[in-house]
Amino acid sequence: MKYLVSLCCAFLMLVACSKQPDNNIEANKAAMKRFETMINTADSNIAKELVANDAPFYTPASPTPLYGGEGYLSVVHWMRQSFPDVQWKLEDMVAEGNVVAVRWTLSGTHEGEFMGMPATGKHFSTSVMNFYYFNDEGKIINDIAAEGMIGILRGIGMLDK
Repeated sequence: MKYLVSLCCAFLMLVACSKQPDNNIEANKAAMKRFETMINTADSNIAKELVANDAPFYTPASPTPLYGGEGYLSVVHWMRQSFPDVQWKLEDMVAEGNVVAVRWTLSGTHEGEFMGMPATGKHFSTSVMNFYYFNDEGKIINDIAAEGMIGILRGIGMLDK
């Protein structure tokens, strides 16, 4: 019995020590609110503050990964070429450890060519989901996106609904 109690205590200590403190979770969530400002204003100063320089981002905008805050903002600029009024609205977020999951509403008006399709003038609004990974310094080091492109393609008429 003594061995079992010791084992349980050791396990609980391991779990407690492996979790990121709540203040880091709250800091990461606050960073995501600033991130929303960054992507909607294309603010390179906020990008440098929030995104690690060596963080890779994969996107249809580039055949190779883009890195750091400037790389991330190049995706925003790419989207603005086709959707000048594109906006991301943070709807929900959940954080655990060094990961923050965010549900965004992405909306805009198709006013420029997008992936070979001429401008339609159609407005779209779709829900997208991303998982953001933070390092110990509180900077984003990875962004895994759930596929939201289908919502854009449907919204501008490239695909049937």
